[in-house]
Amino acid sequence: MKVFYSVIYKKISVLFVTVFVLVQSNAQEVKSDFWNHVRFGGSIGLNFGNDFFSGTIAPSAIYEFNNSVALGIGLNATFNNLKREYKSTILGGSIIGLYNVIPEIQLSTEFENLNVDRHFDMNVNIPNENYWVPALFIGAGYRSGNVTFGIRYDVLYDRDKSIYIDPWLPFVRFYF
Repeated sequence: MKVFYSVIYKKISVLFVTVFVLVQSNAQEVKSDFWNHVRFGGSIGLNFGNDFFSGTIAPSAIYEFNNSVALGIGLNATFNNLKREYKSTILGGSIIGLYNVIPEIQLSTEFENLNVDRHFDMNVNIPNENYWVPALFIGAGYRSGNVTFGIRYDVLYDRDKSIYIDPWLPFVRFYF
């Protein structure tokens, strides 16, 4: 009986080790395949007018499901300055979806939620503000290799709360 359990124990051990090796091997293949579809990059933005400047850097990562569709997440850091009136620092995150109609034309949608910290000049007599503001962008761009140039529109634009001076914003997006 002892020999019988020993043989069973050895067979179960060999089976367990075999299954473990196969699962690990398969997990490595899936893991490496996953990272082959991930692209890192992001976008930069500039918006300026009379005495106004806004600069944004937004690193992100996307997962390409195929040559046409990608979905990802990003971070956002923006600095605004309206001379002699206010300065603001904006930090937040976003979810982005990309669709390549053809390799050169890219449509995008992006939802971002940002924390706005505005500090007003003493001469303006407006209290400083700290609040959250959502934005939902619909955009289109020309894609060449790893770079996309385009324009996007914020459908949730609120003139009083938005960090952007206008709902229309040009963008440059990079993914490698």
